[in-house]
Amino acid sequence: MSGIYGLNMNLKNIEREDFKGKKVFLRVDLDVPIKSGKILDDLRLKAWFPTLEFLLKNGAEVVLAGHLGRPKKQFPISNFQFSKENEKFSLKPIAQWVNNQLELHSDLDEVEVNRFKAFKTKGSVIILENLRFYKEEEEDDEEFSKQLALFADIYVNDAFASSHRAHASIVGITKFLPSFAGIRLLEEVKVLSQILENPKKPMCVILGGAKIETKLPLVEKMHQFADYVLVGGEIAENTKVLLKVAHEKISAEQHTKSALLIADLTSNQKDITQKSAQNFLQIAQKCETIVWNGPMGMVEEEKSKSGTLDLATGLSKILGYKIVGGGDTLSFLKENNLLKHYDFVSIGGGAMLELLAGEELPGLVVLEK
Repeated sequence: MSGIYGLNMNLKNIEREDFKGKKVFLRVDLDVPIKSGKILDDLRLKAWFPTLEFLLKNGAEVVLAGHLGRPKKQFPISNFQFSKENEKFSLKPIAQWVNNQLELHSDLDEVEVNRFKAFKTKGSVIILENLRFYKEEEEDDEEFSKQLALFADIYVNDAFASSHRAHASIVGITKFLPSFAGIRLLEEVKVLSQILENPKKPMCVILGGAKIETKLPLVEKMHQFADYVLVGGEIAENTKVLLKVAHEKISAEQHTKSALLIADLTSNQKDITQKSAQNFLQIAQKCETIVWNGPMGMVEEEKSKSGTLDLATGLSKILGYKIVGGGDTLSFLKENNLLKHYDFVSIGGGAMLELLAGEELPGLVVLEK
C-alpha cells in the first residue's frame, strides 16, 4: 500500500540541526490522567523526555507546550484568572514533573512570558500553561500562531498523539519558524509506516473504545491491509449494522478477503463476553502482526473489565509482533503489569489509527522536507 505515510516520508530530523544558543518551541503530549494534582500515569511524558534532554544537551533553551483535557476556553491573552472548574486542567503538576525529572531540586516560578501564563524552572525550560485554555489554539488562528512563534527561533513537534489535529501549536506555528520532528515522533512514524507498508501476515487489528464518530470510518479502511478486523467496546454495539454493511461493501468492491468479527457484549453492555474474548484470541494466535487500540469494556469499573483483561492476558502470551496504542488501553495494561509484553507501545490513539488508515496527519505534512 502506498501513500504519504509510506516508508519514504521525509521528515526533518532534529539530530541534524545545530541548537546551540537557540530558543526552541517544543510541542509535546501532556494529556495524561491527573487526580487531585497527582499524575496517575506518566507514560506519555516519558516518551518525549529524550527529545527535551537532547535539546538541552545541545545548548538550547526550551519552551514546552501542550494541552490537558478539554477545558472551557477562558483566557484572552494576558488574563489568567482560573474559573473553578478549570483548575483541574492546569499544567502545574506536569511542570513540577518536568522540574523533578531534570533534578533541579528547586521550586517552580509562576511567570508571565509574552503575555502567556507559564512555569519556569531554574534551568533553561519554560512550560506554558494549557494551550486549550485559549480558543484560538483549536481554531488554528494565525495571529495566535504568530504569538506562539515569538517564543522561539525553532519549532520541534514531538507530540505524535496530537498530530492529527490542525491546531495552532501543531500546524499554524510552522508557518513562522523552521520546523522539525522530535525523536519520539520519528520513531512512531517509522514503526507504524512499516506496519502500513509491509506487515508480516496474517495481520489483525483489534478496535475498542467509545469514540464511534472517529473509529467507524477507520474500521472500513483497515480492511485494505488487515486480514482480520476485530471490534469490541461501545463501538461494537452501537455500530454493528453499519460495520457489517461497510464490510460487505468493501469486500465486494475491492475483492478483499478480510474477515470482520464483532464482539458480543455482556448483559450490562459494559464489557465484551468472555466467549468473544476467546474468539478474538483464537484469531490473534494465527497472526504474525497484531494491532490493538481501545479497551473492550469500561475498564475503570472493576466489574466491567473481565473481557478486556482476558483478551489482554491472552495477547501477552502470543508470539506475534504486537503494537498497542490509545491512552485508556495503555493505562489498563500498565495497571495490570502487561505492557511489557507488547513489542511497540504507541502513545497515539486517534493519530495512530489515522496513520494506519493512510490518512494525512496535518502535523506531519508540515514537517516534510
